Amino acid sequence: MNDYLDPTLPINRRVDDLLARMTVAEKAGLMFHPTTEPGGPALDNAAALRDAELNVVTRGISHFNVLGGEDSAAVACWHNTLQDLAASTRLGIPVTVSSDPRHGFRSNPFTGQSLESLSRWPETTGIAAIPGTDAARDYADIIRREFLAMGIRVYLGPMADIFSEPRWSRGFGTFGENPARVAELTVAFIEGLRGSPTLGRESVAAVVKHFPGGGPQLRGDDAHDFRYPEQVYPGGMQELHIEPFEKAFAAGATQVMTYYGKPVGTDWDEVGFAFNAPVVQGILRRRLGFDGIVITDWNLLESEQMGDLTFGPNGWGLEHLSPLERARIAIDAGVDQFGGDRNTTLIEELVDNGMVAEERLDRSVRRLLHEKLQLGLFENRHVDVENARATCGAPVYFEKGAAAQRASLVLLSDGAGPLDENARVFVDGVRDISGIATTDTIENAEAIIVRLEAPFEPGRGSVVAEYFHGGTLDFSEDTIARLRVYADKAPLYVSVFLERPAILAPLLTLGATVIGEFGASDQVVIDAFAARTSLTGVLPFDIPSSMDAVERSREDVPFDTEAPTFRAGFGIAREAVPSGMATRA
Repeated sequence: MNDYLDPTLPINRRVDDLLARMTVAEKAGLMFHPTTEPGGPALDNAAALRDAELNVVTRGISHFNVLGGEDSAAVACWHNTLQDLAASTRLGIPVTVSSDPRHGFRSNPFTGQSLESLSRWPETTGIAAIPGTDAARDYADIIRREFLAMGIRVYLGPMADIFSEPRWSRGFGTFGENPARVAELTVAFIEGLRGSPTLGRESVAAVVKHFPGGGPQLRGDDAHDFRYPEQVYPGGMQELHIEPFEKAFAAGATQVMTYYGKPVGTDWDEVGFAFNAPVVQGILRRRLGFDGIVITDWNLLESEQMGDLTFGPNGWGLEHLSPLERARIAIDAGVDQFGGDRNTTLIEELVDNGMVAEERLDRSVRRLLHEKLQLGLFENRHVDVENARATCGAPVYFEKGAAAQRASLVLLSDGAGPLDENARVFVDGVRDISGIATTDTIENAEAIIVRLEAPFEPGRGSVVAEYFHGGTLDFSEDTIARLRVYADKAPLYVSVFLERPAILAPLLTLGATVIGEFGASDQVVIDAFAARTSLTGVLPFDIPSSMDAVERSREDVPFDTEAPTFRAGFGIAREAVPSGMATRA
């Protein structure tokens, strides 16, 4: 029996045995982590299967970020298909399947696609709106259980980034603006994913991102878009953004992802962080002593077709270099694995040409194999599809998610008081109207409920930007005018999805009840307005008073807008009212 297949032997011995058997091509395969997508409910999509065979068998790739999937059972089936292909290879190294966040209300092919068959939770800022750390730990534990059922063993998160720039389009994926709060919730989340003191067979590994902190994007425009690569530090706060990562490593995080952004105006190299030796080799590897897996964000080397969109290559600062040269620079900087890319011949060519030593590959491959063995993938190659169907979205998990939605709501103004349960309600932006009597006209309304999105500027000339909401935080004049008409007709109840910290001051002058939410169902919001549930959430970030204040603030400095309307930690506590006792103000 090969030592690497013997679960009774120490992991290091098994890694040594397997590494000694591997060719350069097989080592190269481990250093790529592209996407994969189930071919269909019956797995009969010939193109998807051909693509999987090319990647797993021909290229030897054994890490995949699973996208899409009709439901949890389809993802579990696809996982098993990938494992069958992997078992047919010379060494039979099992596949490690990862996923971006799947449990939120926002679905984005670049940052996480929601899966309807899973329990539904508020976005990460909503977890931060719930006092304490239990919600983060419990949320991660449910993710762990549902992911394990589908065969997903790596979570591409949590984001340890600080939401210091209010316009940043990815801020809703963070634990907010307070660095200490971000750090403690990141640690709690990692513990929940792991499920035990050390990474093991019932764990999901965390990929903490985006080192060294992705929050300080210039004007908040995200570096997924080639027009916005700059990350800036006008306040000189580089070290502050690194602190949550230090706490995550101390808590046992085994993987970290670098971001696309390139720092401008610092003593770091003005290239994307994956290529940035002072950051990866100097700070991450040497100063912080991180010896885990360093993975890049997606498609730094070559482009990939995503529907009608060509995505990448995203090697900011090194756009003029070839994919081969970018790969060499990243490996030299300390990267172990390339996210999104799948051209394994690049690494083979680097070794063949003497540009990278095989011993350097061994350091990365050793880390990657060690984690596969820690997770027990060699002994547990398949999952039970029926168990995935029963476990994912189970009633107990669904209710926990709904409870988190309720707990995350932040009451910002209670001008209209609790909604009268017997009132005729006109709704705007609400789809699920169960539990209330509605009217089609505002003239007949005894109350009006409006659900709003935080403002943003659509697209701004880029297909990628359609998925990343940036620009102004001011509501349009049309929106405010519409709300004024409503407020003149009946008591007004407004919820705002705080994907970013919207300028709420104009809403507060209307005498409305205003709730900030971070991902919640219509029923959860309606119940909150009707005081059927208690409101205990607090803001995870400041709410700026104006766009002028935002534009004068420094991207890397938390709590830097002048005279904010609400401070982080604000929230009006309101107890639930027994049924039948809530009356319209």
